Amino acid sequence: MIDLLSMNPLARSLALLLLFLVCTFGFSRLLGMILARADLRRQIKGIGTQGREYQVEAGSIQTRDESAWAQLAQAIEKAGLNLVDTKGDKLRQRMIAAGFREPSAPKIFTMIRLGLVFILPGSFLLLTALGNEETSFLKLYAFSCLLAVMGLYLPNLFVQARIDRRKEAIELGFPDCLDLMLVCVEAGLGLEAAMNRVGREMMRSHPQIAELLSTTTLQMRAGAPRDEALRALGVMSGVDHVRTFSALLIQSDKMGTSLGESLRVYSAEMREKRRMRAEEKAHRLPVLISIPLVVFMLPTMISVLMLPGVVRIAKSFF
Repeated sequence: MIDLLSMNPLARSLALLLLFLVCTFGFSRLLGMILARADLRRQIKGIGTQGREYQVEAGSIQTRDESAWAQLAQAIEKAGLNLVDTKGDKLRQRMIAAGFREPSAPKIFTMIRLGLVFILPGSFLLLTALGNEETSFLKLYAFSCLLAVMGLYLPNLFVQARIDRRKEAIELGFPDCLDLMLVCVEAGLGLEAAMNRVGREMMRSHPQIAELLSTTTLQMRAGAPRDEALRALGVMSGVDHVRTFSALLIQSDKMGTSLGESLRVYSAEMREKRRMRAEEKAHRLPVLISIPLVVFMLPTMISVLMLPGVVRIAKSFF
């Protein structure tokens, strides 16, 4: 492949064009994430201080989804290709757990999968056709099928990686969130005001948790029942600890128990679980270190120790 790119100007130009498109796509995604994060920060800073009015439709907060990807998905659907997945509810939950809360996120995900299924094999066939080497039909078929399968499953791996990173960030920062909420509740704030205050305070340290708390606060202010907003908080997070926390708040609200005491007990339990996870990782570390030691260090040590004996044996025989 390197020889083909160095000798064929057309293939080199095509490769450079493909690299430019990949870099442009990555830069646009990064710029979109930065702009979305900045907009979210402005919204959270304005909660409770500026009295901003939010557009509410059907009892829920509706965010504008006018990105280029959403417009492209709408154009493809208008052209006659249905991008609705058969497991739409499950895919929607995965998108929310990965941090993509836009209504068009499942359609964009399906569009990207379909595009990669055709783009990757097509690029390979085009590069092969432009090359000077002859390739058998079986090899072309095998590589095309492999690239098509990769294009079908690479978006799933990307989304799963986002879900894992987001869950880990929420689990690490949630005990701090509970401590701050406990301080706010004991200072005399209500649940909604405490969540609003903690969401603003944790914007820089734990933006994922701040986003969840701000969204839940906006839903409560929009008129949604408290139990439904708290259940939506557990669903949006995708973390079992947050679901348990939501159930705890709902039960405390219905039973009339002390919210501060419930937060104190659950916060201590969460900190203990975090300490146990850290101890588990510390105990796994020697086992993980032993693998590179055995693979790389042990053969070198054996070679160094056996080298004098090998030299003496070689001298005695030869």
